[in-house]
Amino acid sequence: ALLAGAAVAGLSVSSLRDTKKSGPAPSPLGALAVPGILPLLIACGAFMTAFYGVYGYLGDHLHEGLGEPVSANGLAAIAYGLGFGAAALLDGVIDRLGARRVMPFAYLLVAAVYVAIASASGTFGLLMATIAVWGLANHFGLNVLVMRLTALDAARRGTIMGLNSAVTYFAVTVGTAGFGPLYTALGFANCALVAALLMLVAASAAAWRSARQ
Repeated sequence: ALLAGAAVAGLSVSSLRDTKKSGPAPSPLGALAVPGILPLLIACGAFMTAFYGVYGYLGDHLHEGLGEPVSANGLAAIAYGLGFGAAALLDGVIDRLGARRVMPFAYLLVAAVYVAIASASGTFGLLMATIAVWGLANHFGLNVLVMRLTALDAARRGTIMGLNSAVTYFAVTVGTAGFGPLYTALGFANCALVAALLMLVAASAAAWRSARQ
């Protein structure tokens, strides 16, 4: 609540103002007609469902499955954040090769990381290391997705990113609700393998769009 109050105070004294646009804003349904957006939104949905499905039950696995204290959840978040931040040093790879070319391979990399997470799920130290790599791989996956979406149609960029946010938050619901029974019945390692399969769907959607282009 204090942080939210600080945000409100900062915005109230900001000199930045909304830019005025002539005419109505593009409708979300209209943006769905932009060529290439549907495969990218499918990739987004699979990518985010895999992430939230695994991350949502990581803490319980650390505590109940591995017997670690609840504070281990914080260590996992730090490991993921360090990997995610370190990937910024390698963003030049995307600039050199292009987001369209990199995207399918980035999602295949994330799929491989989920397989590694499944393999390392029984050992705390090894699992923390794979979580750091997970953050790095997800950084690339998220970056190429945003770059390709924003390049589709400059006039509808805001609406397109709104659709991306809608799909992302829908994936939060599907991932956490859908992976709950899987986690209870099959365990954390199998959840990671299901996430790897979802990433194959994301990679296929990205590759299909690239082939069409």
